[in-house]
Amino acid sequence: MSPDRPVVLVTAASQGIGRAIATHLSPDWTVVLLARTAEIGPIAASLGGLGVQGSLTDPESLERFVRTALARYGHIDALVNNTGHPAKGDLLALTDADWQQGFDLVLNSVIRLHRLVLPGMIERRRGAIVNISSYAARNPELERPVSSVFRAALSAWTKLQAEYGAPHLIRVNAVLPGFVDSYPVPAATLATIPLGRPGRLEELAAYIAFLLSDDAAYITGQNLLFDGGMMRGL
Repeated sequence: MSPDRPVVLVTAASQGIGRAIATHLSPDWTVVLLARTAEIGPIAASLGGLGVQGSLTDPESLERFVRTALARYGHIDALVNNTGHPAKGDLLALTDADWQQGFDLVLNSVIRLHRLVLPGMIERRRGAIVNISSYAARNPELERPVSSVFRAALSAWTKLQAEYGAPHLIRVNAVLPGFVDSYPVPAATLATIPLGRPGRLEELAAYIAFLLSDDAAYITGQNLLFDGGMMRGL
């Protein structure tokens, strides 16, 4: 493997959006993947990369993830912060534990990983980060209150981190997907999407790849929808 091959970290990468991103990036990047399941090792190996088993809500797992990547490859060029789904439920019935878990999963995991990878990126004066969020950051919904609150906060964090990283030539953006084809989308939901279909995982992965690439060298601090036109606000 060429020592100049760029290294990208992708979290929650054993299935769905995370795995699609890792698969799309693997021809051009060395992928280092994190997931809770042991299958992440063989998945990463099949893509020519490295898998680390661990939880996004566990600080030690995140430290081990970054430490393992640096020990093997010596540098980290990009980070894709993908997460799972926090608890749903009635707004006032959600417990303190539900809110804390949502914070640790959606927002605190991103803050922690940024702390871990930024020093090396600053030293090399190069880096790109994409935070995978949700359209709920732009359009809060009672059906998903925890996600709505903390993904809105993630949008603010993305802008702050982009401003912090810009003097060091580090770019930070977020992508806000609507509905994608990793799960069945009800007909009533499809009717709200002007393009009339869910986004394809490979389309979303290509979007992420563009934002990580030098072709997007002048794009930073953006919270970008990927929703087929579903959100109509300016």
